[in-house]
Amino acid sequence: MTNEIIGKEVQSIAPALDRAIDIIEFLGKTGEPATLSQISRTLDLPKNSVFRITQTLLSRGYLIRNKEMEFSLSSKFIRIASQQGARMSLPELANSEMEKLRNLTKETIQLGVLNGKEGVIIHQIEGLQPLRIVVDIGLRFLLYCNAPGKMLLAHMPLQQRKEAIESMKLERLTGTTITDKQKLHQECERIIDKGYSTDFAEADEGIHCIAGPIFNPDLTLAGTLWITGPAKRLPRNQFSKFGEMVKEAGQQISFSKKNYS
Repeated sequence: MTNEIIGKEVQSIAPALDRAIDIIEFLGKTGEPATLSQISRTLDLPKNSVFRITQTLLSRGYLIRNKEMEFSLSSKFIRIASQQGARMSLPELANSEMEKLRNLTKETIQLGVLNGKEGVIIHQIEGLQPLRIVVDIGLRFLLYCNAPGKMLLAHMPLQQRKEAIESMKLERLTGTTITDKQKLHQECERIIDKGYSTDFAEADEGIHCIAGPIFNPDLTLAGTLWITGPAKRLPRNQFSKFGEMVKEAGQQISFSKKNYS
């Protein structure tokens, strides 16, 4: 059955719909208003057909008509596209900026969100270096001993943050792990002030991370993205440079979320 239709011209089962799409695409591509006669002539369509279609699109709000009786697309198409964008997931929204950041730094870029009392990695773009950090998507991480975890912790509502820290057992994982609850509170305040968080081998020896925030339109935290790599390629004296880079990437993703909400 399938072989019988290969190579045959597909006949439209909805000619009027085809013509309506042709008109929409024509007006969209030209970007200029057009009269009924111009549309009919350019698309080689009967005037009476163009009239019926444009009147229908006009009545449904998809076209607008000016004083010169010229038609152009309305903003309704943009609103529909925005509604579709609102259904995009955070990894989809963040992917382009994550790739840009990976290309700039050559290091792995990861994306995570809060999940209960831990963070979880939901997306990553692998670095370009032969030796690079790569983890499984879905990996969970603590909130006190790494850059992304501290970013998620810092942006909790203050009372929630206090309760979260009080409930933590701050186990020492490396020589630089924060194990004092008061110091962790102070670290959270520094993160809010600087706009990025850092991990000076606090979870794993020899691995540094720098994380930035991603905000929802209501300015609550949507997630965090971060650069991760060997300490020798992400030295402490360059944390501020990398911090500004992740902040900028996070701002661009936040802007995308605002536009698609």
